[in-house]
Amino acid sequence: MQISSRRKTIAFFIVLGVGLVALAVALNVGWIILNWREGVMLFLGVILFAVLIAGLIVNTSFLVREIRRNEQHDSFINAVTHELKTPIASIRLYLETLQSREVDDKRRREFYRLMLSDTDRLLGTVEQVLKAGQAAQRGAKHQRVQIAFDELVRECIDLVRTRHHLEQNALQYEVASSNGNRAQVLGNVEDLRTAVSNLLDNAVKYSGSQVEVAVRVATDDKNVTLQVRDRGVGIPPEELKRIFRRFYRVSHRALAHVKGTGLGLFIVRSIARRHGGKVFAESAGEGKGTTVTLELPRSLA
Repeated sequence: MQISSRRKTIAFFIVLGVGLVALAVALNVGWIILNWREGVMLFLGVILFAVLIAGLIVNTSFLVREIRRNEQHDSFINAVTHELKTPIASIRLYLETLQSREVDDKRRREFYRLMLSDTDRLLGTVEQVLKAGQAAQRGAKHQRVQIAFDELVRECIDLVRTRHHLEQNALQYEVASSNGNRAQVLGNVEDLRTAVSNLLDNAVKYSGSQVEVAVRVATDDKNVTLQVRDRGVGIPPEELKRIFRRFYRVSHRALAHVKGTGLGLFIVRSIARRHGGKVFAESAGEGKGTTVTLELPRSLA
């Protein structure tokens, strides 16, 4: 209901802006017709109306952009609230159960395992928000060292397998290089680990019930490239560039059950740019999987 109301508001401002621009154009044409013999008046009138039209266009686009930004911000607040509230409520329930009744050792261990899992979920949400805040600070300085990128990716894959309780073949890993070049990059270890983990987590979350993710690190004379390909729900072509915006989430019915903050790919893009690289996504469409590519400059050291 709220989304429908906002769309109506956006449509209203678009129609209003287009109407005002059309009116300004009509007045401008009328002014030219009435004063075509008066050179100075004609010139001043054209300049005035051109400025008026430009102002109306800028004002309308600004209003629409702000409405969409507020909508994304509200969606982010709702998502974060859910991501924080759900595990806290779960942990509280288990603790109340342990406090109020006798529980056998097997069930107690299961409760502990579930509470630890919920704690990891809480920690992950908090880290995402903190990383997004750091990504917005463009002037922040980060210590950089030489990193064996292929080994870092391998570590992240093992961590994701454990976190999501995946079989060994759910994540396939391949390392390729041309002319014997090493996958060496100069960067911040924690930042790059965050970027790789976000890409892997996204691929797993959006794969559905059957997780088949192919991870490939390739190296040439200039770049080290990480490709993460899944066979999941896919992304509509018109949304491929938007998914890297802050708070943006793909509007797909199949993704309604997938929870998140809309910050993961924004953080990946920020980290890539900070390291002189880039990230982009490719998809043949809905239901045809997605390939996300992270490209970083290769260190020659």
